Amino acid sequence: MNSSVAANNLSDLPSRPVTLIDSHPAPQRLPSTLALKNQVPLDAALIAQVEAHRRSVRAILNGEDTRLLVVIGPCSIHDPKSALEYAERLASLATDVSDQMLLVMRAYVEKPRTTVGWKGLAYDPHLDGSDDMAAGLTLSRHLMREMIRLGLPIATELLQPMAAGYFDDLLSWVAIGARTTESQIHREMASGLPMPVGFKNGTDGGVAVACDAIRSAAHAHRHFGIDRHGHPAIIETQGNPDTHIVLRGGHSGPNYDAQSVGKVNASLDKNRIAARIMVDCSHANSGKDPLRQPQVFNDVLQQRLAGDNTLIGMMLESHLFEGCQPLSESLRYGVSVTDGCLGWEGTEHLLREAVNKLRYR
Repeated sequence: MNSSVAANNLSDLPSRPVTLIDSHPAPQRLPSTLALKNQVPLDAALIAQVEAHRRSVRAILNGEDTRLLVVIGPCSIHDPKSALEYAERLASLATDVSDQMLLVMRAYVEKPRTTVGWKGLAYDPHLDGSDDMAAGLTLSRHLMREMIRLGLPIATELLQPMAAGYFDDLLSWVAIGARTTESQIHREMASGLPMPVGFKNGTDGGVAVACDAIRSAAHAHRHFGIDRHGHPAIIETQGNPDTHIVLRGGHSGPNYDAQSVGKVNASLDKNRIAARIMVDCSHANSGKDPLRQPQVFNDVLQQRLAGDNTLIGMMLESHLFEGCQPLSESLRYGVSVTDGCLGWEGTEHLLREAVNKLRYR
C-alpha cells in the first residue's frame, strides 16, 4: 500500500471516540497463577527438592550423570486415588534402581485431541463434560504436590500455554507434543521454562521440526502472554539450553532402531545441536500396542549397552493395570481412559531386569 492511499484511508476514520459494548455472556474467571500457587503452595523443602531433581535431569542431558532417564506413568491421570497408588509404588522402585536410573513420573493432566474427547484432569476433573477447569487446576496442583512429597520428580506435557504457569514450579521435566513442537507459541514458552524440555518429532516421523524447535527455544524471546497476576503482558525469556529431542515414530513407522537413531544423530550434528535423544516407547514406536513397549525399551537399552551414549532416556506409558477403557459410569480402577498402558507388574519386571543389565554390563 502506498503512503497516499494509507493517508486517505486514515482520514476516513471517525474522529469521535466509540464506546464498545460487550454483549457476550460473561465467561467464568479462573484464579491467577499466583493465586493458585498461594492456595496450594510448596514449602522450602519441596522447592529445594524440585531444584535438585532438575539439576539431576540436566546432569544426565549433559553427560555428567550416566544414569538412564526414564519418564514413566499413566498416559493421563483421571483418578487421583489410583494415580497416588501408582506414585507410591514408583517411589519405592525409584529408590531401588537409583544407582542406574532416574525415574520421573508422568503427571499428565492435559491431553491433546485430534478431534474431540476428554481433554484431561485439568479440563474436566468430574469426567462428565462439565469442564470445571477451576476445580481441575486446583485438583491437578494438589495431586502433583502429593507426588512430589513422595520424593518423585514429575513431568507433564504442556499443551495450553496459559495453563503452564499453574504447574511450572512443580515440574522437573516437560514434553512438547508432536503436534505442538512446530508451534511458535510453544517454542517461546519453552524458552522461558526453568526445567529441561523434550520436543517430540513430528507426526510424519521427521526430526527437522524438532531441531528447529530446539534451536528456537535456546534463544531469548519477547512474546505476548499472561503474567502471574492474570494480566496480558509482554513476556521476556532468556532461552532454555536444556532441551532435547524425543523420538516417538511417525506415520511411516517407528524410529527407535539403530539406523534411525544414527540418522537423527547426523541431523543433530548438522544443526549443531547437542546429541541427546530420548525414545518414547509408545505411540508409533510400539504401533500403539502398549504390550510392545518392553520390546522397544529393550532394543534401545541394547543400543545404549553397545556404547551409544546419545540415548539418554526413554518414556513408558504405564498404569496399575494394562490396557485402556472408554469413559463410562463404571470405570475399572487403575486402568487408563486414554492410550493403553503397560501394567505395573510388567513395568516393574522390565525396569528391574534393565537395571541388572546396566549394573553387570
